[in-house]
Amino acid sequence: MMEIIPAIDIIGGQCVRLTEGDFAQQTTYDSNPLEVAKRFEAHGIKRLHLVDLDGARAKKPVNLAVLETIAANTNLTIDFGGGLQSDEAVKQAFDAGATHITAGSIAVREPETVKNWLIKYGPEKIIIGADFKGTNIAISAWTEESKYPLQDFISGYVKTGAKLFICTDVSKDGKLQGPSINTYRHLKLALPEADIIASGGVTTIADLEQLQEIGVAGAIIGKAIYEGTILLKDLARFIC
Repeated sequence: MMEIIPAIDIIGGQCVRLTEGDFAQQTTYDSNPLEVAKRFEAHGIKRLHLVDLDGARAKKPVNLAVLETIAANTNLTIDFGGGLQSDEAVKQAFDAGATHITAGSIAVREPETVKNWLIKYGPEKIIIGADFKGTNIAISAWTEESKYPLQDFISGYVKTGAKLFICTDVSKDGKLQGPSINTYRHLKLALPEADIIASGGVTTIADLEQLQEIGVAGAIIGKAIYEGTILLKDLARFIC
C-alpha cells in the first residue's frame, strides 16, 4: 500500500510552500504548523514530511521546536529534513521526535558521512533525498543539474544498505503540473529493492492512482493540499 505523506515546510515557524525551491517564490499558508498536522491526523494521515527550510539555508536545524511540538502532540510518524549536516544535528532531530531523518544535499556531497548514519541508526531510519532534474541529480539548492545520473545515485546507496529514497523532481515541485510518472516507473523497474517515495508535482487524485499503480512506497503531497486540488477527505481510500 502506498503511503500518503503530506508535507509541512517551515520558515520562521510558519507553514509555507516554495515553487521550485525558490525562497523568492514563497507562499505562507498557516502560522500554526501543529494545527495543520492535527488536521492531517484527523483525516487518518499517519505520516508527515517536515522540512526546516530555515535550517536548509543555515546548514543546521533551526525549527527543532516545531518538530518537538508536533511529535509531542500527535501520533504522526515524522520524517525531518533541512540543515542536517552533522552527527549532532541528526541526533538533535531524533531527540526532538523524528522517526526518520532525510539526508539531502549531504548525501551527494559527503556519502561517507551518510553511510555512517545508515550504519549507526539503521536503513529504516535514514531516508536518502534524491533531488533530480531530468534524469540527473540536482545540486546547489536545486539550481543546477549535475552530471550524476539519478539511477546511479540510488543504486550506489542501495549497495551500501540504504532502502528509503525521497525522489523529488525539482522542476515540478510546487507547480501543480503532475509528477514525473515515467521517471518513477523506470526507477521501480530498474531498482525494485529501493522504496521510492515520489515527490514534486502531485496535483490530483488521478496522480496518486498512477503512482500507486507503479508501486512507489509513498507519495508526498504539498501545495495540492494547501491549494485544494486534493481534498483531505478524498485521501481516505489510500489510507489503511
